[in-house]
Amino acid sequence: MNLDLRGKKALVCGSTQGIGKAAALELALLGATVTLLARNESDLKKSRSELSSVFHQKHDYLVADFSRPDELRASLERYMRQAGTVHILVNNTGGPPGGAITEAKTEEFTQAFSNHLVCNHILSQAVLPGMKDAGYGRIINVISTSVKQPLKGLGVSNTVRAAVANWSKTLAGEVAKYGITVNNVLPGATNTQRLRSLIEAKAQKTHQRPDDIKAEMIHEVPMARFAEAAEIANAIAFLASPAAAYITGINVPVDGGRTSCL
Repeated sequence: MNLDLRGKKALVCGSTQGIGKAAALELALLGATVTLLARNESDLKKSRSELSSVFHQKHDYLVADFSRPDELRASLERYMRQAGTVHILVNNTGGPPGGAITEAKTEEFTQAFSNHLVCNHILSQAVLPGMKDAGYGRIINVISTSVKQPLKGLGVSNTVRAAVANWSKTLAGEVAKYGITVNNVLPGATNTQRLRSLIEAKAQKTHQRPDDIKAEMIHEVPMARFAEAAEIANAIAFLASPAAAYITGINVPVDGGRTSCL
């Protein structure tokens, strides 16, 4: 199986922590040169240092805030003039705050739509010309199992993630003839700061103990545990590889069997 990414350049969003950072490490392990993208430059410098200390490729970073799409576009234009072709794009950003959809403010939907779908689109448009010229492209969107089965207490996220999944499927059909694949990885409950924040917020709202909420969530997972970020990264890395050349337009749950539908 050909998993070799030597000579490939990857742009990984949200890569200073959690799933994004794990994906950057896994892609580098397979030989890719990685550009880390996040909004905090000090965290980016630390993550790049960690990456470079383990892997000998020349990794770099790009500072961008997804709450400011116009600034993201401008940063990407400058970056692309210097970077050349990006072969792998991992779209990944933190989800919206939890809460019932009946309590959601309209601006929460607008902000989430911008952070996720609009920024994914800006990033994809920036890298697609180079991917077409290279005859090789992998766009991997880290979304959520909610695109298959909405999750309780995540009203805004459920709504926007579904929009991203349908955008991705449409894009996959349009770019497949150029040797570019577009796929979605759907993490289940994963041991990251995002999950811990959701548990803490629910505990405060419901006056439950965080450990009790955690136990309830784990009980819903057939494998009886949360995922680790590296396990999500393994799926991302495979979809980024030459071995996945004929896989496109799909949703891949990595959830320990929690999602009850096919």
